[in-house]
Amino acid sequence: MEKLTRRELIDNYLKFFESKGHKIIPSASIIPENDPTVLFTTAGMHPLVPYLLGNPHPEGKRLCDVQKCLRTSDIESVGDDSHLTFFEMLGNWSLGDYFKKEMIPWSYEFLTNILNIPKDKLYFTVFEGNENAPKDNESYNLWLSCGIDESHIFFLSKKHNWWELGSGSGPCGPDTEMFYDTGKPKCSESCNPSCSCGKYLEIWNDVFMEFNCNNGVYTPLEHKNVDTGMGVERTLTVLNGEKSVYDTEIFKDVKEELERLTNLKYEDNKKSFRIVMDHIRTSIFILGDDHKLAPSNTGAGYVLRRLIRRMIRYIKGLNVEASILESLANTVIDKYSCDYEELSRNKEYIISELLKEEERFNKTLNSGLRMFNKITSHLVNNTIDGTNAFKLFDTFGFPLEFTIELAEEKNLKVDIEGFNEKFKEHQEKSRTASKGEFKGGLADNSYESTKYHTLAHITLACLKEMFGPSVYQKGSNITPERLRMDFPLDHKMTDEEKTILENKINEVIKMGIDVVREEMSYDEAKNSGAEGIFTDKYGSLVSVYTIGDVSKEICGGPHVKNTSELGHAHIVKEESSSAGVRRLKIVLE
Repeated sequence: MEKLTRRELIDNYLKFFESKGHKIIPSASIIPENDPTVLFTTAGMHPLVPYLLGNPHPEGKRLCDVQKCLRTSDIESVGDDSHLTFFEMLGNWSLGDYFKKEMIPWSYEFLTNILNIPKDKLYFTVFEGNENAPKDNESYNLWLSCGIDESHIFFLSKKHNWWELGSGSGPCGPDTEMFYDTGKPKCSESCNPSCSCGKYLEIWNDVFMEFNCNNGVYTPLEHKNVDTGMGVERTLTVLNGEKSVYDTEIFKDVKEELERLTNLKYEDNKKSFRIVMDHIRTSIFILGDDHKLAPSNTGAGYVLRRLIRRMIRYIKGLNVEASILESLANTVIDKYSCDYEELSRNKEYIISELLKEEERFNKTLNSGLRMFNKITSHLVNNTIDGTNAFKLFDTFGFPLEFTIELAEEKNLKVDIEGFNEKFKEHQEKSRTASKGEFKGGLADNSYESTKYHTLAHITLACLKEMFGPSVYQKGSNITPERLRMDFPLDHKMTDEEKTILENKINEVIKMGIDVVREEMSYDEAKNSGAEGIFTDKYGSLVSVYTIGDVSKEICGGPHVKNTSELGHAHIVKEESSSAGVRRLKIVLE
């Protein structure tokens, strides 16, 4: 196989599915809109959930793209051969159109004819069936019909070959996964693609949404969907025979710049270099998003802060005194700005926020050192216990290795086992919280959420009427219980202003105005007066929702048919979200 570049892999994928009747759609924002279930876009399907749940997409029923994605659940694993926090995901979708008999042969064709992977290097898994859904013999037989030997196909359990939304409710179904045989020997006689020994590496996943789950009851979907995902970085690693994702050309420029700035070699400092390379790229994509997210102590802002500070810790471990963040940032921006124009557009903001956070962290780091000295001033058995070692990690951002180095300088020991126990407790709490986040919104296409989505349009229109056209929706969060909206305003709203706003919203509701959806080109939408903030995310066709003379916005929906369905709106709270940004919480009664 010839080595591919990132751009060649992406172009090959999109052109292939374009030839199969798919429309190429742009990457959505890395920060989800109107989705309370996740802090970041974690997969290509997330921005398409309304359409997978039944809303019509303006570009039709066959779609493909390369989506910016971010996952931080395995942040501590970054530095090994395969884990990243930011990655690009290739995907194609059928919204109630084609299904298994088309998708599986296409998958085989792309892997063998376009990527030129030898058939004998490919292995596949399919769903073995359970009490809720049958064994996926159709996928198995389709792989056989492609010429795959039965010894290369494995039936696996729901744990490995079933996809559903995090809530456990909504569209779901079996998937078939594709693996590349690295040539490593089997770890045991039973070694198969479900094994984590590294012999088999997953490169693609076809999800077949053919059931709907409602309180544990599975029924066939009327309109079946296909959702696929192929990670760019990991696939390039496999195709090009590299040892790790960090050895692909994707990281070449930033790796060379890091070597120049530190006067050190990557091969001698792999873990630190990899963490810095990953975290600078991820931080830039978060900061470069048009939502203008800033480091903070809550939500997505906290994740951003943690990434930047973790990166700075490892830079300091490379004995670099001067700041190198701007130089590294420029290297990443230069590489990606041709594909993601928002990085160039927001370059000044990216650099400014990175440097401000670095300055803040340097002050925190000094506080941590003072705490370290306080802890070590009265020890038992010359050992820093696990609780204090974890406190230095969790509160002040000291990695265990850093604490051990500081301890060794004073001929002290660290209770590593105790630290690991505390760290494991922390991970379990994080996983539990993460699972909780996924309950509701993403799977929720409920009537109540639909009402709040429409309320968001009305609220924004009324805010503009009160405070001028410069007001825009800086962010929103919708659940079946309430609407939360952020918008720029230079002052705290008075009680009188809140009353006026609430009255305006309810006047629109009482008027009983029809909510009309139209499809048009993006230029037609803008020329018609429709509003839309993040221009890079739109394709050639868009959905425009109009509420009489009140509101006209480019949006993916869903919405009620008439404003009278909303009932009565009540402003529960108005508060500061960040500097110059106010937050409204509104409920429907």
